[in-house]
Amino acid sequence: MSNVFSTDFAGRNFTIKTNYVAAQADGSTLVYYGDTVVLVTAVSLKSVREGVDFLPLTVDYQEMTFAAGKIPGGFFKREGRPNEREILTSRIIDRAIRPLFPKGYYSETQMVATLLSMDKENDADVAAMIGASAALGISDIPFKGPIAGVRVGRINGELVANASAEKMQESEMNLFLVGRKVTPSRSGRPYDVELVMMEGEAKEAPEDVIVDAIKFGLEAVRPVIDLQDQVRKQVGRAKRSVEEETPDEAFIARIREAALPGLKEGYGMPRKLERYAKLAEVRESVIKSISDGDAALAKKVASVIEHLESRILRDMILLEKKRIDGRLSTEIRPISSEVGVLPRAHGSALFNRGETQALTALTLGTSSDEQRMDYVSGEEHRSFLLHYNFPPYSVGEAKSLRSPGRREIGHGALARKALVPVLPPPEQFPYTIRIVSEILSSNGSSSMATVCGGILCLMDGGVPVRDIVAGIAMGLLKEGDDVVILSDILGDEDHAGDMDFKVCGTEKGVTAMQMDIKIDGLTEDILRKALAQARDGRLFIIGKIRETLSAPRSDISLYAPRITTVKVKEDQVRTVIGSGGKNIRQIISETGVTIDVEDDGTVTIASADAEAAARAVAMVKWLTEEAEVGKIYRGTVKKIVDFGAFVEILPGTEGLLHISQIAKERIAKVTDVLQEGDEVMVKVLEVDKQGKIRLSRKEALGAEIK
Repeated sequence: MSNVFSTDFAGRNFTIKTNYVAAQADGSTLVYYGDTVVLVTAVSLKSVREGVDFLPLTVDYQEMTFAAGKIPGGFFKREGRPNEREILTSRIIDRAIRPLFPKGYYSETQMVATLLSMDKENDADVAAMIGASAALGISDIPFKGPIAGVRVGRINGELVANASAEKMQESEMNLFLVGRKVTPSRSGRPYDVELVMMEGEAKEAPEDVIVDAIKFGLEAVRPVIDLQDQVRKQVGRAKRSVEEETPDEAFIARIREAALPGLKEGYGMPRKLERYAKLAEVRESVIKSISDGDAALAKKVASVIEHLESRILRDMILLEKKRIDGRLSTEIRPISSEVGVLPRAHGSALFNRGETQALTALTLGTSSDEQRMDYVSGEEHRSFLLHYNFPPYSVGEAKSLRSPGRREIGHGALARKALVPVLPPPEQFPYTIRIVSEILSSNGSSSMATVCGGILCLMDGGVPVRDIVAGIAMGLLKEGDDVVILSDILGDEDHAGDMDFKVCGTEKGVTAMQMDIKIDGLTEDILRKALAQARDGRLFIIGKIRETLSAPRSDISLYAPRITTVKVKEDQVRTVIGSGGKNIRQIISETGVTIDVEDDGTVTIASADAEAAARAVAMVKWLTEEAEVGKIYRGTVKKIVDFGAFVEILPGTEGLLHISQIAKERIAKVTDVLQEGDEVMVKVLEVDKQGKIRLSRKEALGAEIK
């Protein structure tokens, strides 16, 4: 018999059903938010694969097209590889739950969230996130929840939770955040709700507004946290025990004595590859000497060394107040950049920050180059594309080149969100814009280097961006009352730290953010300090970008297509295209341009050759020109009748040449002067209210075409 639990969430009913479907999973929930329904299952194997010393967690979010009453496109007519939205939703669930499994839990675990029904009002991401927490909560899988997700917007100055997709189009921000129940409470309430993960975009929102939105969102999730507690108490199972073997002090001391000098020497090396080589050498030597070939013992030694490395780095920062590369906590690594490094790209930049280096390249195309995103919720036509690539050589590795993974797609999506608010509107700049970021070298913050390199290549390409955007990755180390916020973190600082907080924006405010937190206790005060420190760093980076290029170039690249827009009447679109596309093919054949014709009568002509573009414009105008009284045209006789001839003076436009207007002298028959197919000069005498045209040949004799 199923159990049903409901509450009000952001003004709408939210329901969790258990013991209803997928009974062989360790935990399963069917979540209803309005007519949006998501099934979430959790399965974790009882055994651990030999040699595994990490949590093999997989999260898959999938949208079934029947959820919106659609049949999949393509040849196979069934759901296939995940689209971008499915990948990004899988990532936010993964990032939220991964830190909440206990240390030492290494059983292979899979979460599957399946969208079964979707309305236009209620967010499937929110339902999937809460369903994942609830499924883990009622299972025997150890998990430090519950957590809950909410989408926060700001419409007309008012913060809103889980607004519909249509309403969110009006919002100046779109934050998806996840809060976790934490006890004991520091606030005096039964429990606190603390931030676990956040991702979002904004239209240059001030930092204070961001903090207010986070507080608002964390308060908004309380009803569904309480609901999960109710579900767990009634149907939850006892959790599996996690045995994390703790080595004795003598064993730890022996490893510390053998490894500490070498590890400290390694962390004294500022260059990444030299440091990693030294640390690897120390690890290998100590593991070999202590384990003496015992695989299980080697695993224990490696675990202690890993903890020791983290302790060394944290002590350097918290106690000695120094970082690996000698910087202060607020200091940014050396920055350099240049533009125009790729002669034939439409814009390019090379951005360096410490040992992280991003090469960005811009390509400008026409509306036919737009990307069509086919989602269950409907189609999206995207005219700004940003693709992030992370080749193995960027971290000194040799691996097979594969298609972009979830990490690449996630980093590219974040950088894209950061740049969208400063792009010109299509009416001002009717191009499809594509940026490719190749990470050539990486030691932390490569996605933020993509943002900085991206704005530089846009400006180098003459894209009239409104402002300069920069990105910075912030870190945090917190032990008790000791708190250090780090600007522009290295990869090691990210690994050993307690927070990864990426912030992008202009001088005016924030345009995109992403935060992952590994600890409890991120207070409002710490959040405000992190955002203020991120702003200082962002402004410093913007100043460095301005030293390279202070404003967009006055014109686009010589190799980029010049786009000219011609507006014709909607009923003339068919004339421009021609029967079977004949007219448009002829224009392309004769001029070499690219032409796109919209249903609203917008004709876009693109060509790197200005003369060819001008010829194409003239041809379009000729095809759609309307007869003008008093103007002389060269026409073609289409049909002869007793009282005159019908002459085509423009494509698809005919007028009547009466027999009395054919010659200056009187003629007996039309065919005495004209035959079908003859070209003839005629003057427009009149265009009446019905659009009928009266022509004269005799008034055009001897005259020139204007």
